[in-house]
Amino acid sequence: MLVHSKIRDLRKSKGMTQTFVAQEVGISAQSYNMKEWGERNITAIELAKIAKVLDVPMEYFFEENLHVKCNNSDATKGVV
Repeated sequence: MLVHSKIRDLRKSKGMTQTFVAQEVGISAQSYNMKEWGERNITAIELAKIAKVLDVPMEYFFEENLHVKCNNSDATKGVV
């Protein structure tokens, strides 16, 4: 799952609005909406703020992606 999709799903599961998260992050609701839909890039600083608002570590947004990459890499085949 893509980072912006994880953000959207988590925000919804916590019952937060885009406007609330945008205000907490310090960006406009329109900009936040575009980031959440993958139409604009999210900076590392913004992601850190979003993670804080949603009460998760930043790693949460990458856990599944890291696991998939590790399972498909040469490292899991014993090749270093």
